[in-house]
Amino acid sequence: MGMEQHMPKLIPVPDEVSKPFWDAVNTKRLVLQHCSDCNKLQYPPQQTCQVCGSATKLGWKEVSGRGHIATYIIIEDGRLNRRMPDQPYNLAMVTLDEDPTVNFYSNLPGTPPYKVPVSAAVEVTFEEVAPNQLIHEWRVV
Repeated sequence: MGMEQHMPKLIPVPDEVSKPFWDAVNTKRLVLQHCSDCNKLQYPPQQTCQVCGSATKLGWKEVSGRGHIATYIIIEDGRLNRRMPDQPYNLAMVTLDEDPTVNFYSNLPGTPPYKVPVSAAVEVTFEEVAPNQLIHEWRVV
């Protein structure tokens, strides 16, 4: 064995709502839903705007992919999620610079467990988890 431990990557299963998001991720772009009625970005993709409830005004907007670490926890004993060999790992909450109410969760590739620099800047990065399928992660800048 002796391999470096990594948090197992969940392979996304896009649905009708999230397909534009994952299509963009596969081209290394981060696009979020944007409501033109109330000018709100949202993630994860949903059928309606979580602020004003509009379904017709939701479009897609590319964002810079920059954020900050708001807080984090260490997963040490996740018996329920079959990740025993991968612990401990970081689970950081990242806020998007363009709209800090938009949150992402990431294990921060390249950052050792317990060494998360809270409030540090992060940027989106893309990792291949299956042939032709990327996911978005966040990396400390």
